[in-house]
Amino acid sequence: MANYNNNIIKYILIINSFLCAKIIWAQNQNEIQLANEYLLKGEKSKALDIYRDLAKNEVNVPFIHNNYINLLIDAGATEEAQNYLKRILRKDPQNLQYRADVGIVYVRSGDLTKADNVFKELIAENKTNVSRIKMLSDYLASRSLAEYAIVALVEGRDALGNPYLFCLELASLYRVKGQKDKMVQEYLTYVMQGSANTQYVKNVMQVLLTQSEELESLEKILYERVQKYPDMEVYSDLLVWVTMQQKNFYAAFIQARAYDRRNKKFGEKCLEVARVALDNEDYNNALIAYTYVANEYPDGPFYLQARLGRIRTREARIRNTFPVQPDSVQSLIREYEKFISENPDNANALEAQRNEALLWAYYLDDKDKAVQRLTHLTNNPRASLQLKSRAKLDLGDIYLLKGEPWESALLYSQVEKSLKENPLGYEAKLKNAKLSYYKGDFRLAQEHLDILKEATSREIANDAMELSMRIKENIALDSAGLALQAYAVVELLLYQNKTEQALEAIKQLKEGKTKISKEDAFLNNFSFDATTPGDSVWVTFTNHTILDDVYWLEANLRMKRGEFDKSLALLQRILDDYSEDILADDAFFMQAEIYDRQLSNKEKAIEMYREFLNRYPGSVYVAEARMRYRVLRGDFTNPQIINP
Repeated sequence: MANYNNNIIKYILIINSFLCAKIIWAQNQNEIQLANEYLLKGEKSKALDIYRDLAKNEVNVPFIHNNYINLLIDAGATEEAQNYLKRILRKDPQNLQYRADVGIVYVRSGDLTKADNVFKELIAENKTNVSRIKMLSDYLASRSLAEYAIVALVEGRDALGNPYLFCLELASLYRVKGQKDKMVQEYLTYVMQGSANTQYVKNVMQVLLTQSEELESLEKILYERVQKYPDMEVYSDLLVWVTMQQKNFYAAFIQARAYDRRNKKFGEKCLEVARVALDNEDYNNALIAYTYVANEYPDGPFYLQARLGRIRTREARIRNTFPVQPDSVQSLIREYEKFISENPDNANALEAQRNEALLWAYYLDDKDKAVQRLTHLTNNPRASLQLKSRAKLDLGDIYLLKGEPWESALLYSQVEKSLKENPLGYEAKLKNAKLSYYKGDFRLAQEHLDILKEATSREIANDAMELSMRIKENIALDSAGLALQAYAVVELLLYQNKTEQALEAIKQLKEGKTKISKEDAFLNNFSFDATTPGDSVWVTFTNHTILDDVYWLEANLRMKRGEFDKSLALLQRILDDYSEDILADDAFFMQAEIYDRQLSNKEKAIEMYREFLNRYPGSVYVAEARMRYRVLRGDFTNPQIINP
């Protein structure tokens, strides 16, 4: 019976102890929360007093340590901080953070020698343990001690005899320190661990290496590595990539040619260079690369792609040499027809059929022939869903050219429905939004555009954002949207190649006049002469904020007509009257391009590109302007212009 009573007493004592501990812990939690609140409010002395009292109980240390030690350091209480750290280290002598904090307190107090000794001792003790040396480095980096964090990882790597350890961590630390050459070296070492890492490194370096001198430095490093390790395919691949980043496509082609020969790729890398050069409007080097692949690998898997690429490059050059000559377009069509007849069942021939149809529609004004060819393509069982959908969008565009927007809307909606989460589906929605915009239904257009702002395709999202902003800005100043309606009409006329009508409409826009239906005039309370014959009347508007856009439209139209002096004058008008507007850098860059690509005035183009780089360093055209400036200045070794 006595033993039973003793057990009961022990049990009661345990319960009481547990309840007391729980009550004390609850009280401590409240105190910790109060101290944290004082700290957030900036009342540091009050917070420090509470943390100081809480620190007397070691149970609280893990919950208050960071805030407490930081407050002690901020208050200059170095001796108190060191005494606190000595006390908690007696309980937990292997705690890396507490030991590192000893050194951090010395750093903050200015005793760098003692701090250095602490950190070196910690690194020496832990350098053969991967997880602990990594943990130590991370903590030192988080406390703005990147140099010691780097030493920890480098010594750890050396001690463990593994040169591939900690590459990404070191690259990140070197970036923080601004040591980009060392950062690049670490990324290149990381690449050697597996080809799967290559794309990751390209993505990172594309973001981090934005200056031309940084890319040139990387190019130099890669040249050295290619010479030292000629069999390392990844270095050759990266060398091609970095020369393309600099838009030095001839140098990229030379490297790609060597890469393809060495690795028996049948011109695959050269084809990649050609495609990127074409996208960047470097037609000469695109033609060189495509021609090389077609001539060097006539039996290879990329022969037809190279042949088609040559025709597409010639087409792009003709499209962008103003005014476009019908004879040149006819010559292109003959090339496409020959390619199609020689390879009737090939997927490349189907793509060629689409390209040919668009030439008939946009440059030879034979819309019926274009519709016939595109309809045949949409019904071809060999055509992929992507190509058929693209052809449907083209058909919709051509029906808009013909003045049949209802047919366009039907085709756009079909593609939008069948490819909802696909870039082509988003493009179809954008085209439907523009249809509503052309008709003056800005509310419906805005509904489409609001969805498209979140599109996965950056280009589509940007186009949607641009049109959305134009609608909002102009409706805010002119609730009836008269100026915007007139502007949208001009855009549609230009799209339909009705240039004379477009020029007349532009003239009226400049004068602040537009023609609307009598019904709309009545609904918007505009005064007008009801006896005016017909269903429409002229009204005036006061919203002139759209004039810079009008000048921009006309400048593009004049350029395409070969009226370069008029185009340059209109662009100068934008620069003179709207120098702070969003179109200013567009106008300046377009002037430089006219001197460069249309007038072949090399000296003037160099001067304008140089001034552009100084005046608009944040423009989206900076990379292109820098490349053209360097090409014209003779920085790159370029071959003779060819036109095969």
